[in-house]
Amino acid sequence: MSGALGSIRGHPQARGIARSPAQSFRCVNAMTAYSASSVCGPVNQVTVVGAGNVGSTLAQRLLERNLANVVLVDIVDGRPQGVAIDLGQAAGCEGHNRTIVGTNDYRDTANSDIVVITAGLPRRPGMTRDDLTQVNGKIVINTLRQALALSPQASVIVVTNPLDVMTYLAWKASDLPPHRVMGMAGVLDSARFQTFVAWELGVPPRDVSAMVLGGHGDLMVPLPSYTTVNGIPVAELLPADRLQALIDRTRNGGAEIVQLLKQGGAYYAPASSACVMVESMLLNQRRILPLAAHLTGQYGLDGLYLGVPCRLGQGGVEDILELSLTPAEQAALERSAASVKEQLPQALALLDS
Repeated sequence: MSGALGSIRGHPQARGIARSPAQSFRCVNAMTAYSASSVCGPVNQVTVVGAGNVGSTLAQRLLERNLANVVLVDIVDGRPQGVAIDLGQAAGCEGHNRTIVGTNDYRDTANSDIVVITAGLPRRPGMTRDDLTQVNGKIVINTLRQALALSPQASVIVVTNPLDVMTYLAWKASDLPPHRVMGMAGVLDSARFQTFVAWELGVPPRDVSAMVLGGHGDLMVPLPSYTTVNGIPVAELLPADRLQALIDRTRNGGAEIVQLLKQGGAYYAPASSACVMVESMLLNQRRILPLAAHLTGQYGLDGLYLGVPCRLGQGGVEDILELSLTPAEQAALERSAASVKEQLPQALALLDS
């Protein structure tokens, strides 16, 4: 990189080294960079594509957990720059020492370890995730190719809806091995189920362990048999009708928020869910998390991305765990998979358009 943009990225401050108060914030062309304090040793970098509510909140989560430097990129001039300044000014209060760059130029995303795609049209009342395939598919293809041209070593997390279809499209557009491309869905859906169970029983959410498989839509598959409260199966604590009501609410968890907000959709919980995945990868925690992964025969399914429990480490998806499902659960998972597969031809056609 040359010129003013190259000079600021090579500047010690842009690498996280503390400068005088007059130098702690610099803006050059379309880029805004901020550093709070010194950083020792190598620091990971995460690119967040899309400076809307989900992307901005994810940037906040990553910074405040001290996980990585963040590059927030968006096509809207001024939006990522403003968010970066605002988040940068909170660093002293929050006590982290990460940097954030807000930019409209993908050159500033170079050498990222993880690229998270949140860009896309949000759902509006009456819309399904499937309605978004055409417009969001083009956005995913365009943004991913630009980001990976500068960070070919990066892994990719897709948050854009319709999630499972967009993740498959991202894999096809990227030419990356499938274990380095994944979708954020099951973490969010399981967190919603976990929360609803906790509210129903009047217990802390941390006491509830929940599992949701399948596509990120109305046919997702919450698994009561793998949902416990401090080790106690949830079915022993709730009558069948109340448990079914919580399952139904989980399946419509995103739509419920869309209806209430009137404009846009959920973003706090989706951002937190993506952050959990980024953290597991950057710290090589190898957590077992439900996420959209590429299936090659697991659960009797092949040739699609679908929400399943995976071991997630530094290199991406290390293993896909196959749970023992009841016949009803297996049938529900197959229905969910069939719904996702029906949408793939429409999405893949965008690669040639």
